[in-house]
Amino acid sequence: MTAAENVCYTLINVTSDSEPPSEVSLKTDLEKGEIKAKTEALKKVIIMILNGEKLPGLLMTIIRFVLPLQDHTIKKLLLVFWEIVPKTTPDGKLLQEMILVCDAYRKDLQHPNEFIRGSTLRFLCKLKESELLEPLMPAIRACLEHRHSYVRRNAVLAIYTIYRNFEHLIPDAPELIHDFLVNEKDASCKRNAFMMLIHADQDRALDYLSTCIDQVHTFGDILQLVIVELIYKVCHANPSERARFIRCIYNLLQSSSPAVKYEAAGTLVTLSSAPTAIKAAAQCYIDLIIKESDNNVKLIVLDRLIELKEHPTHERVLQDLVMDILRVLSTPDLEVRKKTLQLALDLVSSRNVEELVIVLKKEVIKTNNVTEHEDTDKYRQLLVRTLHSCSVRFPDMAANVIPVLMEFLSDTNEAAAADVLEFVREAIQRFDNLRPLVIEKMLEVFHAIKTVKIYRGALWILGEYCSTKEDIQSVMTEVRRSLGEIPIVDNEIKKETGEVKPEDEVSAAPAQKLVTEMGTYVTQSALSSNRPSKKEEDRPPLRGFLMDGDFYVAASLATTLTKVALRYVAIVQDKKKQNSFVAEAMLIMVTVLHLGKSSLPKKPITDDDVDRISLCLKVLSECSPLMNDIFNKECRKSLSHMLTVRLEEEKLSQKKESEKRNVTVQADDPISFMQLTAKNEMTSKEDQFQLSLLAAMGNTQRKEAADPLASKLNKVTQLTGFSDPVYAEAYVHVNQYDIVLDVLVVNQTSDTLQNCTLELATLGDLKLVEKPSPLTLAPHDFANIKANVKVASTENGIIFGNIVYDVSGAASDRNCVVLSDIHIDIMDYIQPASCTDAEFRQMWAEFEWENKVTVNTNITDLNDYLQHILKSTNMKCLTPEKALSGFCGFMAANLYARSIFGEDALANVSIEKPIHLGPDAPVNGHIRIRAKSQGMALSLGDKINLSQKKTNV
Repeated sequence: MTAAENVCYTLINVTSDSEPPSEVSLKTDLEKGEIKAKTEALKKVIIMILNGEKLPGLLMTIIRFVLPLQDHTIKKLLLVFWEIVPKTTPDGKLLQEMILVCDAYRKDLQHPNEFIRGSTLRFLCKLKESELLEPLMPAIRACLEHRHSYVRRNAVLAIYTIYRNFEHLIPDAPELIHDFLVNEKDASCKRNAFMMLIHADQDRALDYLSTCIDQVHTFGDILQLVIVELIYKVCHANPSERARFIRCIYNLLQSSSPAVKYEAAGTLVTLSSAPTAIKAAAQCYIDLIIKESDNNVKLIVLDRLIELKEHPTHERVLQDLVMDILRVLSTPDLEVRKKTLQLALDLVSSRNVEELVIVLKKEVIKTNNVTEHEDTDKYRQLLVRTLHSCSVRFPDMAANVIPVLMEFLSDTNEAAAADVLEFVREAIQRFDNLRPLVIEKMLEVFHAIKTVKIYRGALWILGEYCSTKEDIQSVMTEVRRSLGEIPIVDNEIKKETGEVKPEDEVSAAPAQKLVTEMGTYVTQSALSSNRPSKKEEDRPPLRGFLMDGDFYVAASLATTLTKVALRYVAIVQDKKKQNSFVAEAMLIMVTVLHLGKSSLPKKPITDDDVDRISLCLKVLSECSPLMNDIFNKECRKSLSHMLTVRLEEEKLSQKKESEKRNVTVQADDPISFMQLTAKNEMTSKEDQFQLSLLAAMGNTQRKEAADPLASKLNKVTQLTGFSDPVYAEAYVHVNQYDIVLDVLVVNQTSDTLQNCTLELATLGDLKLVEKPSPLTLAPHDFANIKANVKVASTENGIIFGNIVYDVSGAASDRNCVVLSDIHIDIMDYIQPASCTDAEFRQMWAEFEWENKVTVNTNITDLNDYLQHILKSTNMKCLTPEKALSGFCGFMAANLYARSIFGEDALANVSIEKPIHLGPDAPVNGHIRIRAKSQGMALSLGDKINLSQKKTNV
């Protein structure tokens, strides 16, 4: 076996630039030097042996001059030395000198200092030569009765490893440790002893547990964790034992240690699916989330609760705990709150929806009193959306929710107010009985709305749903109040000229009226630039928006006035009142048009808005039945259709989710009867402890990989050629935040290669964690080198480097083999995600990096191309299926994904089928990618470019 294949317990970092000392100088230092010189010499010897040097001449020197020393540092170094030094002759027989070493360690095992005894016992765990251990057995047994716990617990470990490797040396080990366990008082010693019994003699471990099962809750947490593991393993292997131990697991749920509670709850769920057990475990998880301060722990335990919910029979139990789950909202972290609200929404039922809504309303009101913070706004949005979903699913709740939420329409945070507005629009359309309440509240808060987008939405709702004469007149009053005195242009000019203060008039140049081409007046004054702030503060909200040049709200206002005027004409019979109302509506539109064409606003009115206002004026002047139908019926029909489609999509996605969760049993599936099942078949269920250990080691297989071996082979990259003196290939294992390179290095020459070093460098957002240590390779030998690379962001990374080595006995310079580049695929970090249209638009506007990719493909169908892009980029299509269905020669779709580092990636696909080129013409068009970082945008673009063309398999 080569040095690389030996089991390694001790890792030592070696500085590569140090010059190796000669054997003679080392011998001199070890024989005649002071303690410090001997320590340094011993360190150098250890490093040289690790590098493959044999140094047989120094063995006797160390035994004679270093082994008898009582210095603790020397003793620690000697333990490392004896671990790595070759202890056998080339034919496999033990060296004679080792008898002297064995005697020295027998003395150390009887040393009065407990540290020396304990560290010697730890060293004995690493020995693989039974001839060396045999004379030491009485001394090791005696250490079990030492007064100090450090010695006793290491004695237990030594006995366990010796029993596992050489059972004949101590055949009565389980019995010995069982007796030791019964009389032991120290928690760490008991834990080690119990751990040994679990692995060496499970029946004895169970016997011990049975005798003290009622005292388990008084044990230390390290012992309790081992007890949980034993119970899980026993019940996993033999389900009939469950009844015997389940009470013990229940008791451990009350442990003072969070780790024990977590493991006990997880074990309880796997052992029993009874409602009481699930409820106890869930309650334990909730307590852990609330009491633990670390947000990562909260998120992990929340994931366990979400896993519980996925089981159809457990969901009902968790529904009763919704109010307890909502206690987690006291955590300030937004991610925890988001998961909690989603879980609560999934579990809400008609039995608990009322309580849920009360809690959420309180939370919403709380956010109003908190000092403004970015997360407060986002949390308020989350709460609004959750209440929205509750009201849609349980219409009876809407009446309680709407009055509280409508207060937030006047909020300065546009995102939260927009969510409220969307909710109000859906509620007023779906629930006829709530319309009077919504209109009343809307009129109350209308004048306080601060953002133009919300103002437009509120105008639309009032115009669409005000149906009584009083409401229509109230809308007109609010509009006049919000617009101020009309005509606006004249009023503004009067303000410009008439509000100059007496003290300002002294230094003011005389105000000069100018007439523009359109016949409107504008005023020039030397003081006009000094006085805008006061007037802008005094302006009513709608006039303020118009003066800022936002005339889109004017188009919305014109539509609203047209709708209410047409409705007023239908309700009121008095011709005089009809004409008066219509005239007022037209006057408002005309004065807004006049303002738009003047030079008073910061930006002039756009042609689109002029067309819309002019159309509304024409409709009101003619009042034709067709226009009445379009304005007052068709608009509402369109909204109703959109909401119906959205509801259908939600139901469809929920149905898919529930189908995923329901375990389907095929007609020809075998039925397993526990009484008839062989014992070895019962263990077919996955062992959770084994799975978690594999996950910690990064050996988890992806679920979608049907054949794990095949997927592993796909990730092997050849680094050098077959004719190179050193052949190398790497298996690239991508974990969440790091990459492990497992490099196989093969010496293809007949020479011994010394100081064979893998030198790596990275390009992109990758960072090499540690430099791999040098190896010595015998002729035609091979070794595995592992290298860790940390990943900081989603960006295509490249790892490159070379292998350098010295040929033993050659006088030439170091040899070098250049390695092929390893490309790290961005797809390992990107996961499909979803977001609302508003969030997508906001991110699209904010993200500064754009990458435009031209479509160049052999795919001829638009939908096929979109599906191919989704599959190759791991993104999710946000555009609904109904919008993509049918064929019209072109297609536009929005895609979204998020990386594991929290980076967002957006894409807009705009493609068409050039029909004039025939049915076999390929798709053409563009894909625009936007991301916050340049690396993400470029990497995704490269990925799309590489995978655009479909290969025929």
